[in-house]
Amino acid sequence: MPKIPGTDGKYLLSPRDLCGLEFIPELIKAGITSLKIEGRMKSPEYVATVTRIYRKYINLAYDNSKPYIIDENDKQDLLQVFNRGGFSSGHLSNGKNDNLIFEKRQNNMGVYLGKISKYNPSKGIITCNIENSLDLGDSISFENENTKYTISELMNKNGQNIKTSASNTIVSFGRMKGNIKVGDEIYKINSKELLEQAKLSYSKEYIKKDLICNLKIKSNKKITVEVLCPDFNKKINFTYDYIPEPSQNQPLTQEKIVSQFNKTLDTPFSFKTFNIDLDNNLFLPVSILNEIRRIAIEKIEEIIIQSFKRNYFEKNNTENISAINNTNINKSKTINNTENITTLNMNSKISLLLNILNKDFDYNLLNHIDKLYIPLKYFDNKEFSDIISTLCTKFNVCIYMPTVLRKNYFEKAKKIIINSLNNFNIKGAVISHVSQISLFKDKNIDLIGNYTLNIFNSHSISTLKRFNISTATISPELDEAGILNVLNTNFLPKELIVYGNIPVMTTNYCLLGKSNKCYENCKHLCLTNSKFYLKDRLGMEFRFIPDNCQTITTIYNSKTTSIQYKNYNINFARIDILDENIDEINKILDNVKNDIRFEGKDFTNGNLKREI
Repeated sequence: MPKIPGTDGKYLLSPRDLCGLEFIPELIKAGITSLKIEGRMKSPEYVATVTRIYRKYINLAYDNSKPYIIDENDKQDLLQVFNRGGFSSGHLSNGKNDNLIFEKRQNNMGVYLGKISKYNPSKGIITCNIENSLDLGDSISFENENTKYTISELMNKNGQNIKTSASNTIVSFGRMKGNIKVGDEIYKINSKELLEQAKLSYSKEYIKKDLICNLKIKSNKKITVEVLCPDFNKKINFTYDYIPEPSQNQPLTQEKIVSQFNKTLDTPFSFKTFNIDLDNNLFLPVSILNEIRRIAIEKIEEIIIQSFKRNYFEKNNTENISAINNTNINKSKTINNTENITTLNMNSKISLLLNILNKDFDYNLLNHIDKLYIPLKYFDNKEFSDIISTLCTKFNVCIYMPTVLRKNYFEKAKKIIINSLNNFNIKGAVISHVSQISLFKDKNIDLIGNYTLNIFNSHSISTLKRFNISTATISPELDEAGILNVLNTNFLPKELIVYGNIPVMTTNYCLLGKSNKCYENCKHLCLTNSKFYLKDRLGMEFRFIPDNCQTITTIYNSKTTSIQYKNYNINFARIDILDENIDEINKILDNVKNDIRFEGKDFTNGNLKREI
């Protein structure tokens, strides 16, 4: 197993934080109507700061009277509130990104302050020429320490105590002890001023907008509702299809109506004024009042939101972007819920995926295979033409499509598929993404829906049938109850992965070339016969396979899934092969055919016995 130089102990899957400010005009022009901002496991101050800044530039993008220019102070605030090794443009740019991963750390880096020029270890006093401002109450960290320190004492170069210091000045601060020495880098993790500004912004978020409610509840008539929001100059009205009944005990009162309507909870509204026209001695269930309130708030909120919809007019300083046309998919087939196609597990057939095709293997020695899946990339390699041709004469060979088809590879994939269908006896294709269905439109072959289509329930399976899928591969993320639930549907034949190293990640990044796109001076280690692994903190090794066709890397689980399927009425038991030789594959085939599970520390039953 070859080592990648300089990678020991580094965070090879730790991406720099994505900053997409410069792409906002292009994203809006491309038709994006919603921007997702990471908030999970982040502080309220982080969310408030990021939301404030992105809202500013969304508004600027729509304002055609002003040029779209990014203030570096805003970027600095984003860096300060959280960053891991600075920012990256992710995959938004058309060029290659070799700045995607930050290998040194996996947590917040903060803003670089400078290097320690003097250090008094006995008193813990540090002197530094800081490149960014520093205030009392700010938090800092050192490159060789995981501890966060708070600035509680700050002095200028004359030794005088100060509360704040501008950038590019010499300061001293203390009292800090630990693994600290002269020359160590210092980072400002938190800015007290920025956090207080963020807290102030979201402390006002609970302000509700006033509503005026005009309500008519009359005998023998349906209820009419009118709601006005003066702040937005919006009004809605509707008739609620319910006729009040005469009261038997407690008649409805205006006080009761007001009490129920004022339960607006976490909505952005509150009812300020009521004009209620209520007949005497009527009864109305509380559930009806609650329903009317809910509908009224939903309607006024919707009309307010719609009023904020804006048209984007391209500025002179933005580039033209071509829109991607989606291909219409044939949805002609209908669903027959009564069709019974589930077979007993004793009749289950075997499908075999060869993730890697080895020119030195004699695949004619394989037994018990009903369907053979071969990855698309091998059909474009002349070195494997004879092997594939031979396999097609013995087995029902299917083209196994990659999970990702990047734009620049999509047209090439079309040609590979056409040539393969013309030159080989191909029986089917494994569809790994819905966009790939169009590539096989009007082709007279079976289409197997891969588990990557998120086949989790009856709804996903019924939808796949509309798209002419003939077999559905159940998601390996399901537990036993979930699998049984899917098997209770009779829309399509089912396939279950009963053996193999399941991919845990597919990433648009090459761990060998350290980029999201191939480049000319790369060493192209991916083209060698070497095997590469990632080792985690527990010493577990995860095999990964780089694909130089698209710079896509697939990382496989360190443990091999092996499960028995006697309790499941599946049509196909699928085996995924990675590095096993012919003898090992035949042993696996025999075990699977006889429903024997592999035991030991290297095997797992996945999520089968976990509650999902």
